[in-house]
Amino acid sequence: MTDPLVSARALTKRFDDFVAVDAIDFDVHPGEAFGFLGPNGAGKSSTMRMIGAVSPVTEGTLTVLGLDPDRDGAAIRARLGVVPQENNHLSGGMKRRLTIARALINQPDLILLDEPTTGLDPQARHVLWDRLYRLKQRGATLIITTHYMDEAEQLCDRLVVMDKGAIAARGSPRELIAHYATREVVELRFAIGSQEGAVDRLEGLGKRIEVLPDRVLVSTDDGDRTVADVAERGLNPASVVVRRSTLEDVFLRLTGRRLID
Repeated sequence: MTDPLVSARALTKRFDDFVAVDAIDFDVHPGEAFGFLGPNGAGKSSTMRMIGAVSPVTEGTLTVLGLDPDRDGAAIRARLGVVPQENNHLSGGMKRRLTIARALINQPDLILLDEPTTGLDPQARHVLWDRLYRLKQRGATLIITTHYMDEAEQLCDRLVVMDKGAIAARGSPRELIAHYATREVVELRFAIGSQEGAVDRLEGLGKRIEVLPDRVLVSTDDGDRTVADVAERGLNPASVVVRRSTLEDVFLRLTGRRLID
C-alpha cells in the first residue's frame, strides 16, 4: 500500500481544560474517501482544522502530504482544497457547488469537506454526492466529516466513528454494520403513554432492544419473524417498520445515543 497522505498518532487537541480530540490514530491513503462520522461536538471539525493546518496540534504527531502542519502550514494549505461548513453567499445547492468549485481551483492533492451537505434539501444533497463521487473516480482523495449516516455509507470507503473526542470504531461502512449490528431492525411505535408498558413485554425479543423516546428498536436477523413474535405477545403497535441496519444503529450500539442528539 502507498504511503498515507495523512497520518496521525495520538493526535490531541485541547482548549484549556477541554479535550476536543483525545489521542486518536488514523491514516488516509491516496484515492480514498475517508470519513469522520459522529454527532456535533464529537471532535470532527477540530480534527479537520488540524489537518488543514489552521489549528495547532496540542499533542501527538500529524503529517499531511508528508509535511508537518506546525512547520509547513503554508505549503500544506497551498495543496489543499477546502469546503468549509459555513458559507456566506448565494443559497442552497449553489453554495456548495460554488465552494466545491473554489476548492478545486488549485488542483489540490487532498480535499477536505466539513459537513458538506448540512442545510441542503434532499435533491441538492444527491447532486452533491454525485459530484463528489465523480471527483473520487478521477483519483481525488477526500476527507469528509458528517453526522449523516446515509452520507457516510454513500461516500466513504473507510471511516472512523467519533464520540466525545475519541474513536469508538473504525472500518468500512459494511464492516462496521456487519460487526456491530444485526441484519435488520424492527422499529415499533406505540400510542402515547403505552410504550413503557409495552417494553416490559418485549423482553427477550430479538438480539437487542433499544428504547428511544418515540419508538423501540429491536435488532434481529429476521425482521418478519420478530414482527410475528410481537403479535403473538398480544402487542398492537401504532406502526411497525422493518429495515436493514445502518450506521446509525452502529453508533447507537457504541454510544447509546443517536447521531442527531
